[in-house]
Amino acid sequence: MTRARRSMDWGFPRWRGYEGAREAAQVRLCDKVGCEEPGTCPAPKSPNSRERWHFCEKHAAEYNAGWNYFEGLNKEEAEARENRERADAGGYSQAAYHSWAGPGDGTRSRDEMRALDVLGLDADASFDDVRRAWRNRAKEVHPDVRPGDAEAAEAFQKLQLAYEVLRAAEERREWKG
Repeated sequence: MTRARRSMDWGFPRWRGYEGAREAAQVRLCDKVGCEEPGTCPAPKSPNSRERWHFCEKHAAEYNAGWNYFEGLNKEEAEARENRERADAGGYSQAAYHSWAGPGDGTRSRDEMRALDVLGLDADASFDDVRRAWRNRAKEVHPDVRPGDAEAAEAFQKLQLAYEVLRAAEERREWKG
């Protein structure tokens, strides 16, 4: 006579429908002391380490706020790493709407942020603000207003490039729409 195998639903038949198995589902909790949320966001314990912390979204945001990815690199090494990884990770820009709030909330690229800095605007400036700032600053340093001034010509070129970057980004946004 064969003995019947013991059920893993602990006497609660309603539990049988979850995850297609009778075993209890394993849930990893957040590694932050005292947090009872599921730890769904892995974060490295140290640079170039395979070991990971697992935080909830709130504590992952706190952890990443103090993370300096380029720590220990000089300016040239940091730029080289950024360019190499930007070429490899271009697909991640499609998921920008998943990111957390702040000036780098994913709605503007790094080039757009630099262009806004050149124009002296905040990250949440509208395109009308960009146009106004560009016109006001361009009137001051335009080569027709200051002929022969090399510094003014260079400043005008920077303003023009910043405006072109922001205009192209605005056109892309309107096109996606």
